[in-house]
Amino acid sequence: MAKAFYLTTTLPYVNAEPHVGFALELVHADILARYHALQGDDVFFNTGTDEHGLKIYRKAAEEGKDTQDYVDEYAAKFRSLKEKLGLFEGLHFIRTTDPRHKAAAQEMWRRCAANGDIYKKTYKGLYCVGDEAFIKETDLVNGKCPNHSGMEPLHIEEENYFFRLSAYQEKLLAYLAREGVIIPEWRRQEAIAFVKRGLEDFSISRIKEKMPWGIPVPDDDTQTMYVWFDALTNYISTLGWPDTRQERVTGEPENLFERYWVNGETLQLAGKDQVRFQSIMWQAMLMSAGLPTTKQVVYHGFITSGGEKMSKSLGNVIDPIAIVEEYGTDALRYYLARHVHPFEDSDFTMEKFKEAYNANLANGLGNLASRVMQLAEANLPWPVEVKFIPYPKEFTDPLDRHEMNIALDYVWARIQALDQKINQTEPFKVIKTDPEKGKHIIEELVRELAFIDEMLEPIMPDTSGKIIAAIMANKKPDNLFPRKE
Repeated sequence: MAKAFYLTTTLPYVNAEPHVGFALELVHADILARYHALQGDDVFFNTGTDEHGLKIYRKAAEEGKDTQDYVDEYAAKFRSLKEKLGLFEGLHFIRTTDPRHKAAAQEMWRRCAANGDIYKKTYKGLYCVGDEAFIKETDLVNGKCPNHSGMEPLHIEEENYFFRLSAYQEKLLAYLAREGVIIPEWRRQEAIAFVKRGLEDFSISRIKEKMPWGIPVPDDDTQTMYVWFDALTNYISTLGWPDTRQERVTGEPENLFERYWVNGETLQLAGKDQVRFQSIMWQAMLMSAGLPTTKQVVYHGFITSGGEKMSKSLGNVIDPIAIVEEYGTDALRYYLARHVHPFEDSDFTMEKFKEAYNANLANGLGNLASRVMQLAEANLPWPVEVKFIPYPKEFTDPLDRHEMNIALDYVWARIQALDQKINQTEPFKVIKTDPEKGKHIIEELVRELAFIDEMLEPIMPDTSGKIIAAIMANKKPDNLFPRKE
């Protein structure tokens, strides 16, 4: 049954070039957006850029740039991913420097404050600029943040505003008790364990003199909003909240927040290090503001390279745009969907990528499409009529569980089976001795190729379009995936 379906990625920080880890999240989200749209759902797909915080302020200063000019430059690079990664046409792009987002973040603050969940106190502790987060001494590894070993934590003592997270322990446990609210299951258990250990209130502002780049705290121009409190609100500011009446294409007003966030299915995608922020802090903020919580958050693992975390100093950073320029958009989309585990860490090297490209795309799908359509073009007087066939459970069930790799394993099993069918039936021989039987076999091959193409549409949309165009024209397509030596 068709429904309103909302999904969003996290917003990447605009302090570096787009990397393959964020490309993974974007591509997985895009596949889900396309899949749901093809199922008839009304899809709202959100992404964007997180543009405030001390890290960005410092980075812009290092490069001698005005901070707004700096974030404009990087936001444009992330916005360009829509074309380069072949993303959903209806993609929405939110920037945390957008005036409507700033207004929403301030309204979120006011509502939490009105509920008694924001208060001011003097805080003394350690702050990691890399994570834009306060950390405990017990979390340090050799005196450094475990996520940023090359960065000294800052010792901060100042008067900040705090969010009363400790008041939401029982409500969060009730929220997390719902099976499926977090995927995979072990991340849900991780979140439950974190809450059960006891929740501490967290700082949600910085002194403006020390952190001038951010959204001003309502009614206190000496403080700047903490970047996480600001950025998390994007998930609903993109829907126009709190001013929820927006003009649709028809010109008629539509309450997008009501339609997608309140009454729709809401899904957030995030990295495994985001559990505390997305499924605990953000959900508590929503509860405090009297708004519906997210129905499901899916956490993916990290991409490593050669068994090590990617870093510029090691020279093992994978550039997704370079891959697209050499191999094409759909080659990258295929690899991220099938060869990167949906929940665990995965190793990505160009050697592994090239091997999969040649074996499964050049010699697999590309070769199969050429074989089938060459037979059709040479022996059939007109295009084969093909009809839409409902997706099989072997394809939809894994996608509904966010296991794209298993869904694609099924598609490639069909590709291999069709290749074998050509070898076994030998239509190129039959057509000479029994033309009608030969044509019938070739028509069956084309219909099976069309069915495979149907399943590829949300995953490899450009390739899918080329294959169906070839079928409709009864022509062999151009080489879809040239072999790379």
